[in-house]
Amino acid sequence: MSALPKPLSIDEFLAWEELQELKYEFDGIHSRAMTGGTVEHNTIQANLVGLLHRALRGTPCRVFGSDMKVRTGTSIRYPDALVICSRAAPKSTLAPEPVVIFEVLSPSSARLDLGAKCAEYQTLPSLLRYIVLQQDVAAAEVFWRDEDGEWGHSFVGADGALVMPEIAAELAMAEVYEGVELATRGAG
Repeated sequence: MSALPKPLSIDEFLAWEELQELKYEFDGIHSRAMTGGTVEHNTIQANLVGLLHRALRGTPCRVFGSDMKVRTGTSIRYPDALVICSRAAPKSTLAPEPVVIFEVLSPSSARLDLGAKCAEYQTLPSLLRYIVLQQDVAAAEVFWRDEDGEWGHSFVGADGALVMPEIAAELAMAEVYEGVELATRGAG
């Protein structure tokens, strides 16, 4: 692994990362290697991508997994999944104009996903919905942009659905979490 030269612009970081064996996120100052996730994390992500692929069939929108980068004004991020509805250059590694972005929380990423990443993603003019899925319980925090450009927030529980009118899709939480061993409330 190469040491990250400092300080770098986002374009310089992207050129540096292309030469690395691992994927790296960049917060504008520091880089962070992207490592693998748990079975639960990967199951949720795979379910999400599969369900969205099926739901978006026949529309101009496409779903991508965690190999696609998102560039904000100050960072480079690898969300767990995202949806774009604009044309993407075939060889691009950057997602143009993401409309919906998903992150699956882990204990080590919760603060970042609900804090800095949430704020960074909300600066993207194209983004209309940011969904953060819990890993140990079937629950999601949903952030959405209203018609006035203001951001709202809601919670979706195990019996609910992820309703995404901007891409004309609705995913039952039971399907998103299918095959995931969830924590039992009150278990000690």
